[in-house]
Amino acid sequence: MQEEQWVSKFMDYLRVERNYSDNTAIAYYEDILDFQTFLNQQAISEFEKVDYLEVRLYLTTLKERRFARTSVARKISSLRSFYYFLVREEAISSNPFTFVSHAKKELRLPKFFYNEEMEALFQVVYADDEPLTLRNRVILELLYGTGIRVSEASDVRLSDIDETYQAILIRGKGNKERYVPFGSFLQDALTLYLEKGRSVLSQKYKKQHDYLLINHYADPLSARGIRYCLTKTIEKAALTRKIHPHMLRHTFATDLLNNGADMRTVQELLGHASLSSTQIYTHVTKEHLKSTYMKHHPRA
Repeated sequence: MQEEQWVSKFMDYLRVERNYSDNTAIAYYEDILDFQTFLNQQAISEFEKVDYLEVRLYLTTLKERRFARTSVARKISSLRSFYYFLVREEAISSNPFTFVSHAKKELRLPKFFYNEEMEALFQVVYADDEPLTLRNRVILELLYGTGIRVSEASDVRLSDIDETYQAILIRGKGNKERYVPFGSFLQDALTLYLEKGRSVLSQKYKKQHDYLLINHYADPLSARGIRYCLTKTIEKAALTRKIHPHMLRHTFATDLLNNGADMRTVQELLGHASLSSTQIYTHVTKEHLKSTYMKHHPRA
């Protein structure tokens, strides 16, 4: 089998057996293509001819190209998985990435919005009751009130919302489903949006579909569209520091932990596969506690 065919087969494996999203599979594919480019430069045409020395040389070139440690770690992980697949399929006898180590990842604390910044954002989306403002209100209440990802928000259908129990069915990474609860603020925002926002635009453009969030033509709002709406909201709030929409998810988790929620509950709400992904927020809450202590204790 040709090398390109093995790559194609690996992509099928990721999507079908591992149930990875298209975006995740594409990231793996790009990492493999980058490695193939390196192999071509070394006059190596077959994956099975790669050994530990070639792998070390590849890591050296990544360092020379000034890739961040997180990017190098991701590439190693992608290629280790790819070679594991080749071993499993008996295309090669051993995995040259098995014992490859790399520099420990930098600990980057998730950035979040402060209370006054959240208040500024909410003032923007509560400024009037125009259809698109009502939609933006739902976007903000939804992302901050549930902690779901922007990509997950774009996939929410009306049929996923259980108003009786105030919970939403969310399809997360790998098509894993989870229910997340929501509170009265989002409930009120949804009621007004469905009555005076979504229905008005749907009737105007004669569009009928089940997606919750819509654009100004009443078509389903994409994840990119949601990010655009949030960016515009952030600009109108006149927030000065560099911020991005994913910070709402970080703020959701940080606020829960700062107010006494347990780690397992936050993990389940965020849809993290492992607790280690959620534990990064403990560093944020520790910084919050330290800051509060230094500010208020007379002997700090």
